[in-house]
Amino acid sequence: MSKKNVDDYLTEGMYGTRLPKDDERRKYLGTLRERIILALTVGQVMTDSGIEQLAEAMKQHPESKLLINGKVSYRFMSAEIKVANEHNISYTIVADESNEAEVGAVLTYDYAINKEEIFIQDIEENDEHDKEEKDEVSFLDKLKGLFRSK
Repeated sequence: MSKKNVDDYLTEGMYGTRLPKDDERRKYLGTLRERIILALTVGQVMTDSGIEQLAEAMKQHPESKLLINGKVSYRFMSAEIKVANEHNISYTIVADESNEAEVGAVLTYDYAINKEEIFIQDIEENDEHDKEEKDEVSFLDKLKGLFRSK
């Protein structure tokens, strides 16, 4: 372990202690990706398009907390705050001026859960893909049934 020099002390004093995965923390409103249950983009927060999925995730994870991007106007985040209050989920509005995150809200834990798909659009795309596969199989089964009956 190396000793700190004067420059290290000055940098730490001016900018704070450097955290591991600092870029990832800025992107996800102060938390790490491995801790996230569900993430909404700024657009989803502004249009309330993911509010049902957020409410469902809050039901399933009552010990979680909600982080909301402070750059989103309060009138747009009020629905998320209302849902959090209904489910007794604590929330924090993260107002970091240097943050240019595309993430509007994050439902998270204080520990890692390593969920693979955290964005609603990713989850919906996989559901649609699974549905298409089921439709293709059922269509083929129908065709096979037609030829077998003759």
